[in-house]
Amino acid sequence: MAFQLPRWVRADIRELPFGNAGFAMALAPYGLLQSLLSDRDLARTLTSVARVLERGGILGVDLVPDVSRWREYTNRVQLRGPAAGGARLTLIESVRQDRRCRLTTFEQRYVERRGSCVDEHRFELTFRTLSVRQMTARLEAAGFAIDAVLGDYHGRPWDARADVWVILARRA
Repeated sequence: MAFQLPRWVRADIRELPFGNAGFAMALAPYGLLQSLLSDRDLARTLTSVARVLERGGILGVDLVPDVSRWREYTNRVQLRGPAAGGARLTLIESVRQDRRCRLTTFEQRYVERRGSCVDEHRFELTFRTLSVRQMTARLEAAGFAIDAVLGDYHGRPWDARADVWVILARRA
């Protein structure tokens, strides 16, 4: 079998643009599934992933467990220092919580200063917190069997206090 270079594809995760059963593995890193803010979008995504995985294919899901515990704050400087070409870079972050809907929104502003010129870039990301039990139930409803729930990237047992939750699920 010849080695193939990866092909980058930009697409909607809810409708993956690949044929059926074409992959042995799919990964959803760093809370990717938590950025789907509705059950409908999550269900569509899991159905789409199941479609492109071969029978017995593995889906690795990485959840950020502590998102709902983040404290709210506004305009906190998270980073300040020199950047390439003599510029100064400042990262300013705000966090808002909607606890009823289990949503956490991160707003970030990157401010780049070069002499008297200032360039600002804004970025916002909202995560929805689902428990391991809630996520595994959604995976099972989409046709996955749960192989393991882990507490880190080294295969240690799951713990509710872990910094990351990893779910390995197999397409049934």
